[in-house]
Amino acid sequence: MSRYFVEVKYKGTLYSGFQKQQNAGSVQEEIEKAFGIFFRNSFQMTCSSRTDTGVHALQNFLHFDYEGSITDENSIYNINAILPPDIVVKKIYLVQNQSHCRFDATCRTYQYYIHRKKDPFLKEIAYFYPFRLDMDILKQSALLIKDHADFTSFSKRRTQVKTFTCNILDSKWKMQGDLFVYSVKANRFLRGMVRGLVGTMLLAGRKKISLSGFEEILNSSQSSKADFSVPGHGLFLAAVEYPESVFQEKVLPVFPKDQLNI
Repeated sequence: MSRYFVEVKYKGTLYSGFQKQQNAGSVQEEIEKAFGIFFRNSFQMTCSSRTDTGVHALQNFLHFDYEGSITDENSIYNINAILPPDIVVKKIYLVQNQSHCRFDATCRTYQYYIHRKKDPFLKEIAYFYPFRLDMDILKQSALLIKDHADFTSFSKRRTQVKTFTCNILDSKWKMQGDLFVYSVKANRFLRGMVRGLVGTMLLAGRKKISLSGFEEILNSSQSSKADFSVPGHGLFLAAVEYPESVFQEKVLPVFPKDQLNI
């Protein structure tokens, strides 16, 4: 029995999240179905990172165990022919038998995209937010995030985790053409964390709250003070990174080389 990692990319608009669930369509369900059809076998896969309804991914992973050998690159072509057009398998990797696509990940990177000018071609992949934003304040608020470790304020309630501590490796805002883009990299993320951070920073960027007010929310450990209202369709899982020892061959994160170009 061999273990494989599957690297995937998808547009999440039509799905109720990445992970398989009852009574709702998911990306994982479509991938398992396509593998089952092609290999004429039943597949139970494990997800690396859960993404919510409407959230997209430039890079995500699943793993599965299989008795046969998958070495033919044509397999990927044929699986992609079975998959719907908004999901693609990029590569299948043979890994160590004990490797786990969720627990072996060392860090993940998320990006959130905002456009201030109405554009019908961006409506499913960026958040239309037609308000004046102060980029300097957004950048300063992103830097404040790097100085914190407890993100209780930015975790949605009824979350079953043992700790709200996250190690933020990078946090920054930038302009990409006319788009405001927030990028954050950490060893782990809490449920709703990125959207809560973005929504609350936008209040600072609009000068609805001060920078000191934003930091007070960071320190408060009260999620009721954060703003989780930004929609999922502006959010992308940009990269999941692993130690080289996991793979039989090296895999590189797509971020920032293969970042969204819109």
